[in-house]
Amino acid sequence: MATANLSRKSGVIVGDDVHKLFKYAQEKKFAIPAINVTSSSTVVASLEAARDKKAPIILQMSQGGAAYFAGKGVANDKQQASIAGAVAGAQYIRSIAAAYEIPVILHTDHCAKKLLPWLDGMMDADEAYYKEHGEPLFSSHMIDLSEEEVDYNIQTTAKYLKRAQPMKQEIGITGGEEDGVNNEAVDNNSLYTQPEDIYNIHKTLSAISPYFSIAAGFGNVHGVYKPGNVKLHPELLGKHQAYVKEQTGSKDEKPAFLVFHGGSGSSKAEYIEAISHGVVKVNLDTDLQYAYLTGIRDYVLKKKDYIMSQVGNPEGEDKPNKKYFDPRVWVREGEKTMSARVQEGLADFNTANQL
Repeated sequence: MATANLSRKSGVIVGDDVHKLFKYAQEKKFAIPAINVTSSSTVVASLEAARDKKAPIILQMSQGGAAYFAGKGVANDKQQASIAGAVAGAQYIRSIAAAYEIPVILHTDHCAKKLLPWLDGMMDADEAYYKEHGEPLFSSHMIDLSEEEVDYNIQTTAKYLKRAQPMKQEIGITGGEEDGVNNEAVDNNSLYTQPEDIYNIHKTLSAISPYFSIAAGFGNVHGVYKPGNVKLHPELLGKHQAYVKEQTGSKDEKPAFLVFHGGSGSSKAEYIEAISHGVVKVNLDTDLQYAYLTGIRDYVLKKKDYIMSQVGNPEGEDKPNKKYFDPRVWVREGEKTMSARVQEGLADFNTANQL
């Protein structure tokens, strides 16, 4: 059972518990879906899915998702909306997660160089929370400097890992120089991280702390593309692990915690092969955005004649429509379809029934 060695069996987990859960995932060959959440509604949909499938889950916020959590009307010229939204979202998730009786990793996603002030603000909140509670607010953060030079990527991430180390907080790094974020025209050759880069990352970061993960590029990009447009080579991840093992003399067959970014649209076979090589986390976003839409879309189409006015529908011109246009009704339909898609991911990644 995944929670057997965890000091906290449910709610947000941190530090050694995150490390133990990732190691258990490698041993049992499953990965944990990392779900981008933007509201209490998407949080609930994700937690319900994990609870019903008896699985751990990662809830993460992007810089834009965090700003949305704060409200689109809040200025964000200095990342203030993204910082406030991330902190508010984290506090909400911490308040509600234990009620679902599953372990939850609280994470932030893709912090590029220009967004580092966002990370600085969140780590300020982590340190303040640590002083009061003995643990950081967030379980982990992902730094994405893949568009920068490799040395800058590694050294900058190392600086943040040193800051996180006293809190036993995990920091994620994106390997290579490009992982295709929002770049459909990216050169295919740059989507494959080299084993030497993975080893250099591992050597540098492991000297600071064991709490880190690596998103190695193996042809993955973000979004959903037509079949054949993206060539995934998850077998490269096995070569990365072998190279790190050889260079470090590790007894562990999978010495690195690897992350699968850009998971939407991939086949189950691709997921399973990547997981077999030590992937412990798979990002899901695009598929879930669409799944959330479908529930609301179908409801609106089905109930169209009941939501065109507050009063009056096919059952009578004086019939009230409140029970149809109440946001709790149609937003719930989006939660249901999103939750179903999260459950599908939990099954695909072998995460289901690990608790």
